[in-house]
Amino acid sequence: MTTLDPTQMKDWQIAEAAEAGMKPITRVAADLGILPDELMPYGHHIGKVNHLRVLERLASRPDAKYIDVTAITPTPLGEGKTTTTIGLVDGLGKLGKRVTGAIRQPSGGPTFNVKGGAAGGGLAQCIPLTDFNLGLTGDIDAITNAHNLAMVALTSRLQHEFNYDDATLATRNLKRLSIDPNAISMNWVMDFSAQALRNIIIGIGDKMDGFMMRSGFAITVSSEIMAILAVARDIKDLRERMARIVVATSTSGKPITTGDLDVAGAMTALMHKAIYPNLLQTIEGNPVFVHAGPFANIAIGQSSIIADRIALKLGDYHVTESGFGADIGFEKFWNLKCRFSGLTPSAAVVVCTVRALKMHGSGPKVSPGAPLDRAYTESNPGLVERGAENLIAHIETVRKSGIAPVVCINHFATDHDDEILAIRRAAEGAGARVAVSRHWARGGEGAIDLAEAVVDACAQKSEFRFLYPLDMPLKDRIHTIATQVYGADGVSYTPAAKEKLAVLEKDPETCTMGTCMVKTHLSLSHDPSAKGRPRGWTLPIRDFMVYRGAGFIVPVAGDIKLMPGTASDPAFRRIDVNTATGRVTGLF
Repeated sequence: MTTLDPTQMKDWQIAEAAEAGMKPITRVAADLGILPDELMPYGHHIGKVNHLRVLERLASRPDAKYIDVTAITPTPLGEGKTTTTIGLVDGLGKLGKRVTGAIRQPSGGPTFNVKGGAAGGGLAQCIPLTDFNLGLTGDIDAITNAHNLAMVALTSRLQHEFNYDDATLATRNLKRLSIDPNAISMNWVMDFSAQALRNIIIGIGDKMDGFMMRSGFAITVSSEIMAILAVARDIKDLRERMARIVVATSTSGKPITTGDLDVAGAMTALMHKAIYPNLLQTIEGNPVFVHAGPFANIAIGQSSIIADRIALKLGDYHVTESGFGADIGFEKFWNLKCRFSGLTPSAAVVVCTVRALKMHGSGPKVSPGAPLDRAYTESNPGLVERGAENLIAHIETVRKSGIAPVVCINHFATDHDDEILAIRRAAEGAGARVAVSRHWARGGEGAIDLAEAVVDACAQKSEFRFLYPLDMPLKDRIHTIATQVYGADGVSYTPAAKEKLAVLEKDPETCTMGTCMVKTHLSLSHDPSAKGRPRGWTLPIRDFMVYRGAGFIVPVAGDIKLMPGTASDPAFRRIDVNTATGRVTGLF
């Protein structure tokens, strides 16, 4: 890889050059110990893996060391969490370790908008890049179709119940569900950022054109079905969870599920291949599982339990990825994913950058598409020191779980030695190991120091513990997360949220579900403009959503949109196809 210079090439150009030397996916699988009848190839360089066969065959094999990659509160540009995950996999590979990675499939929303794809960057990428970013094997399309099929079933039943009496419904083998059109729990989904579809009216026309009502769209990766894919153990578990999805409420207040609409089986049929994790490779040929999706601020934001369970049986070290900062992604990995999976992590990597710490130290605003202020390229260790409060908060969160934190300083060419030293002092003072990693520029070779720090952390005995027991009342759980992870003084509730909380805490089923917080990723608080480590504030809960299929109660803090908007200079303006070669260009 010495011929690839990330300072002179764009990510898609590096990937395109590297793809010429890719291993066939059959070899990646064989090198990992996956048997031919356990692999379902999708072309030459992508495959799906039959987890049931792998797990049955390797049931007695001990699990590998389990490492989660999280981060500090990022700038809107992101701080390289996926890049670090891939870099760490390649760094462990350079140390001769049998290693696997697990990352999340990118959404078309950010891919065609501001953030771009999610394959990593520089010499730390997952390839093939185009397939990875543009649909892969169709998992997100399957989620879109399964979710929208539930909406078709719901709106169709509404139309029929409105137009026909009970006797006519009975002749059509339908029972009246008395759906309240003002209490619909779901919207339609699509995997783009399309703010114009957040609020729509459907059913305009005569009675054969559907029931007219307010509706809208969310982005696919916020669908409960994505959360179910992340936590399901097998197809049987997936089918059972599908039937528990609540789509609406009846006029008497009864939850109406996909099971009530007789659509859960068909939804599962659309998802039957998506349950199998995708297998790809890094530029250096190390195996990476890609399964489930992003957006830990509005969803669980984790790579799947299935992918992790397979990988832990196949290698010595397994590196998985959580979305956004440790306050969101790691907290959900810790208290939801690990609780659901029964898996115990060995270490957590907290990714930070000089750039982000300067922002948290009161540096100038960072905006996607705009040039960085000179403050981010000139040496200013004092600004970094002030911003290190944010890093320390995330280190403390990881330490509360009882596992060892490793701070990865994701090195940029504009970083200065005195700034790196300031981060090292702050992180080590907070009880973390620290490594400077240059994986973007040098691939696995540049991540050896990080890999050695992680191996050292994994050798430490874990004292893993959850932040709260599931029998803790929901209100107390929310208060614990808000005060112990976010740093709030307390929690407030709108009148509507307070009413919903009272109902949820009386329901024996919902009161023991997991707690999946919805909060901005741009601050430890609910206010995206509050940088650093905000103090003297209260977390406002304005609503609750119930994901009975996934097994989550979802408290909503602040004003969060489940359908992002498209920026004025989106990435799709630079994506094209070379008509001479048929290769996609401009992906990043």
